[in-house]
Amino acid sequence: MEENKTFTISVYTENNVGLLNRISVIFLKRHINILSLNVSESEIENVSRFVIVVDTTEKWVRNIVGQIEKQVEVIKAFYHVDEETIFLESALFKIASNLLFDERQIQNIIKESHSEIVTVSRDFFVISKVGRRSEIEELYAKLKPFGIMQFVRSGRISVSKEKMEVTSLLLEELKS
Repeated sequence: MEENKTFTISVYTENNVGLLNRISVIFLKRHINILSLNVSESEIENVSRFVIVVDTTEKWVRNIVGQIEKQVEVIKAFYHVDEETIFLESALFKIASNLLFDERQIQNIIKESHSEIVTVSRDFFVISKVGRRSEIEELYAKLKPFGIMQFVRSGRISVSKEKMEVTSLLLEELKS
């Protein structure tokens, strides 16, 4: 039996209303949870890129990519395992301002985690952390005892390690 792995699926699409819903239904029908989702512009004008992270078998991810590619607006979809990509997430932590000055340990946590303070006001300050999910979770665990007023984490963003002529591949697909 095949073991589950974390896969990053990249989907290059025309930017159309309703596509996100149709893509999410493909996962829903197979009872596969989406761990992370990010949609942004791609390196090609008027082409969007979905980055979807799932934990499943290679058989299922191949099947899902095949189903995604059947969507009219989808130009091309790829999948990679973690070892084949460079990936990051970002997070923001909102913390009470008095802690910044009263708890010396907070400043040490920020420095040691390679985070940065992006804003300070009378009532709160905001820490930004970019890194792997495990690094963000570690920072969360260290800040939690002091009280986190708000927390948000982005979906994964990634690029493949291998040389993929994505632009030329996609332009060929668009021509056909």
